[in-house]
Amino acid sequence: MQSLWMLFATFLFAIMGVCVKLASPLYSTSEIVMYRGLVGVLVLFCLIRFQRGSFKTSMPKAHLWRGVVGVISLWLWFYAIAALPLATAMTLNYMAPIWIALILFCAGWWHAKNPIEWPLMGAITMSFVGVVLLLQPAFQSRQLTGAIVALISGMLSALAYLQVRKLGLMGEPEYRVVFYFSLVNVLAGVFGNVASAGLGPVLWHPHTSGYGITLLLGIGLCATMAQMAMTRAYRLGKTLVVANLQYAGIVFSSVWGALIFGDIFNWHSWLGIAVIIISGLAATFYNSRSTERGASIGRTGPITSEV
Repeated sequence: MQSLWMLFATFLFAIMGVCVKLASPLYSTSEIVMYRGLVGVLVLFCLIRFQRGSFKTSMPKAHLWRGVVGVISLWLWFYAIAALPLATAMTLNYMAPIWIALILFCAGWWHAKNPIEWPLMGAITMSFVGVVLLLQPAFQSRQLTGAIVALISGMLSALAYLQVRKLGLMGEPEYRVVFYFSLVNVLAGVFGNVASAGLGPVLWHPHTSGYGITLLLGIGLCATMAQMAMTRAYRLGKTLVVANLQYAGIVFSSVWGALIFGDIFNWHSWLGIAVIIISGLAATFYNSRSTERGASIGRTGPITSEV
């Protein structure tokens, strides 16, 4: 049952994506990242104080690495959400298991540890066939930049997921993991907005209506709750089940995209999404079954046993 926290997390991430897309015309990406983190810091600070938790950690470097990689991935993902149909941005970002499988495959091949695993190679290859199918409309509508950004975001999110899993296994509570990640969001958002101004005045968009404030609150609250649910799922749930349940986010975002933004996909796009999902499930399953340390996977998961 603990694995079902990921299902709740993907639902909240999909809602967050809707709010990000609606807020993008009103605020810069740096501002959205900053406010997303600010809401998280305030909520978690109150929660931790109420529960008499501790902010003290023995793993500051691990938190810093998770924060830097995670915030860059988040930044790129927010940009992609504004530039692409919601389901497309979500699908490309959720290719993290494919990137993990590719990294492990290349590392094993380079060090000549393992023979070529053709089923895994086939799943990786098919996932990129799915990417080509999904991105055909992007080539035609000049959305290629957003698509590339989303792919890079997925690569970085894979590294962030590795660190989330490691922190959980080392006993770090999810509230502390999410708190420090939110804090890095705030600092990165402020720095990004100041840096984008160069030598000119820093532009902070005013809150002229409750609409924009509501969207920012929605982004922060949904992201914070989703991060806590995801961290708990990776810490307490079965890794294989958790990794597979994340693809429910593509279904949620497809529904929201059609209902709110009127996103319409041709058969190439739907086929591409289906191929990516199936390939991701196959890669995750194969990695969890074929590792040389299979006996330890039930305890630590296929990802952390390899790094």
